[in-house]
Amino acid sequence: MRSAARIAALALLLAASALARAGDPPQEDRDLDLIPASAGTPPAAAAPAGAGALRRIFLEDAVTASWLEDPLVPAPPPPTPRWEERALLDVRSEWRLPDDLRLTYSGRLNLRAEQGLGFPNHENLTNDLREAYASFEPLDRLFFDAGRINLKSGIALGFNPTDFFKTRAVVEPLSVDPVVLREDRLGTLMLRAERLFTHGSLTAAYAPAVAADSPIYTSFDLRSFNPMFDRTNAHDRWLLKGSVDVAAGLSPEILAYASQGRVRFGANLADNVGKSVVAYLEWSGGRRGTVSSDALAFGRATQSLPAAAAAVLPGLGAVAFRSQVAAGASYTTALPRITFNLEFLYSEAGFTGADWDAWFRTGAGAGARSPVPGALWYVRQYAADQQDLISRRFAFLRMDWVDAFIPKLEVSGFAETDLIDGSTRLQLGADYYLSDRWTIGGLVLRDAGGHRADFGSLPQAGSVLVKVVRYL
Repeated sequence: MRSAARIAALALLLAASALARAGDPPQEDRDLDLIPASAGTPPAAAAPAGAGALRRIFLEDAVTASWLEDPLVPAPPPPTPRWEERALLDVRSEWRLPDDLRLTYSGRLNLRAEQGLGFPNHENLTNDLREAYASFEPLDRLFFDAGRINLKSGIALGFNPTDFFKTRAVVEPLSVDPVVLREDRLGTLMLRAERLFTHGSLTAAYAPAVAADSPIYTSFDLRSFNPMFDRTNAHDRWLLKGSVDVAAGLSPEILAYASQGRVRFGANLADNVGKSVVAYLEWSGGRRGTVSSDALAFGRATQSLPAAAAAVLPGLGAVAFRSQVAAGASYTTALPRITFNLEFLYSEAGFTGADWDAWFRTGAGAGARSPVPGALWYVRQYAADQQDLISRRFAFLRMDWVDAFIPKLEVSGFAETDLIDGSTRLQLGADYYLSDRWTIGGLVLRDAGGHRADFGSLPQAGSVLVKVVRYL
């Protein structure tokens, strides 16, 4: 029955793709064009690699030093390392073959050393298979894709309520910048069909379950060449989204997503307001638990939390219709060319002020050997693993400055403030392009706030990263 259902699903997916006519580029691509390029992302220096091929390959060496604090609620092992060394080989390639066939590959080979990590073992050498898929265009503006695909939705920078395939996809990032995490993550094994037409687009995707749920990974759980489908394909998932051009520059997008018997709906809207301002709105809603109750269910399913954990977790709630919102605007100055994005982020499933008070009150009274702190931290680890908001309300401000002060120097940074307690995460990065082949750069991260606040209670108070990049 399961095989028959999947065959029927594929037939429906293909049928849905043929409902529209050929035309303009898809809404997703137009939305992504409005997002400024991150200073932390190397430029796409394409080099010929054979007939009809495009590629971007670079080597990067990055050293990170962190300073730590003793949190009010003891954090579970493994401890945050004080230093980390990463050597990376990053490859993004595309081959255009005859008969309208295209192959895409994106991956990163990591050689890693850090405090507390022995050598040699399987955590020292890992490979992140981000994307590997084939594309076919049997008819003009009709596309079929099969393989591991990083399917993204939404235009907001700080948080994307409609980016349904972001869950569990980030692996050992060098930066906490949401823009970087959106690109450097594992794709999902799926079938995708897209039809472009004159005034919109229609996309259907089906991601099959090929593995079982696994516990939340730590930096000591990684395997050298494991594709980790347990993170991206543990459940059957469906997505249908379409956009329609209703006016010049205004193309709303509607989405429907299904997984584990729950359906979520979404909407994306972006519009130019004058010559320098783009306003945008993302919304998703559907039946789900609170972040605590979803974490508890996931912990029980993966045998990571005992049943007794329910007695200490704050913010537990029944499954109900809950919404998430990202509303913001970008403004780009003329000269110097600086882009600012200001956003309000909301999750109805996140912690309230009373939930935070209960979290700290329960954890502060438990000893380091008590299982209580581990259960409390599990909720926050789960939210990070799902790329979900732990609190209900955040403000997000981002800045991107091209040719800052001098040519070829790019500066970017963001500030994310938890509006429940006022704690803030700050990150500032800079990249200087010495030539077409070499870049040097760095990042400074600081988590600020009181010991009884979201960002102020983290074990890592801040970090500094220095990197050198060589493009091949």
